[in-house]
Amino acid sequence: MPDIVIAFFILGIVAGVVKSDLKMPGQIYEILSILLMLSIGIKGGLALHTDQDAVVWSTLLGIALLGLLIPVLVLPLLRKLVRLPNADAISIAAHYGSVSAGTFAVAWALAESNGLTISADATLYLVILELPAIILMLGYYHWSQGKTSGEQNMLSIWHEAFTSRGVILLMGGVAIGWLYGPAGLDSIAGLVVDGFKILLALFLLEMGLTTARICRPLPLAHWRLVLFAAFAPLILLWPGLLLGWYFELPAGSVLILGALTASASYIAAPAAIRAAIPDANISKAMLASLGVTFPLNVIVYIPFVAASL
Repeated sequence: MPDIVIAFFILGIVAGVVKSDLKMPGQIYEILSILLMLSIGIKGGLALHTDQDAVVWSTLLGIALLGLLIPVLVLPLLRKLVRLPNADAISIAAHYGSVSAGTFAVAWALAESNGLTISADATLYLVILELPAIILMLGYYHWSQGKTSGEQNMLSIWHEAFTSRGVILLMGGVAIGWLYGPAGLDSIAGLVVDGFKILLALFLLEMGLTTARICRPLPLAHWRLVLFAAFAPLILLWPGLLLGWYFELPAGSVLILGALTASASYIAAPAAIRAAIPDANISKAMLASLGVTFPLNVIVYIPFVAASL
């Protein structure tokens, strides 16, 4: 039997496939996503409050460098094998170099369900990996286009990246959890800490509905992209797993890091790409990241790795 939160994702896919009238109001989804991001950040901050010396800077630096390496490796494959135009190849490389907060939350839940130890700084992996690939690929796009205002464009990109909703909520949650600790958060712990799996289950229900909507009708015209999105996680999870083992991280942290490198962004990257690369077809990126990679990670790949560790 799949973990209970994954069952909600499957329910959403089934409801979407049979064209049910089930839907989640947009405002409710926004609230859920905000609470989920805060919950992830606060859980990490609480762990840091308990273990003040948990942050290992050499590990975080290695993870950041991995975040820069992945899009560089993915870009030639998208150009030569998937045969995408330059703007679309750069866009999707940025999506796959960045990470999915939903996938992170699922990996965290599976680690807890399987009794795997998670290091106190694991939430920082998500923050560190979300931005470098986007900034690198947008900078490369502007350079490849010969933009004369590149410096100003990059300043704008950096500002948008570091003030994005995800970064603010995650880092704010980490700071709040670290500063206040369990005693200070006792009055809201029932929602943002103990309610983590409930928030994740409802979030995944909506993600299942969205996945079904993106993949209907079947995108046969983009079969190369679909194949890439299906097999890329199988390859990309290994750099995360190997780096985690190299740094001797606990099993739960290894699972989370592998899940992150296998994932693709469907929140931060689309927003940045849409504004900075107008020639890119965002629907292709969403098909790959949310329509194919996300469900395979959640239903197949990550549960298999979690059971194997």
